[in-house]
Amino acid sequence: MTDLVRVVAADAGVQVDARHRLPGRGAWVHPRRSCIETATRRKAWARALRAPGIVADAEELCARVGFLAGEE
Repeated sequence: MTDLVRVVAADAGVQVDARHRLPGRGAWVHPRRSCIETATRRKAWARALRAPGIVADAEELCARVGFLAGEE
């Protein structure tokens, strides 16, 4: 699973879990802009994390994932 990124629910949003150690239910996503934008558009974060009402910003997530991958 080295090519997937884990995100967890945090403060009514999602947070990238770079070390795979944050508590709580996590969701895995490909570190590609298209996958992150699709998950956000389909509101998949709330379903996957079982946290209704969660709001995710696709641009912010893409920036964080890109930073982790050394793409920024």
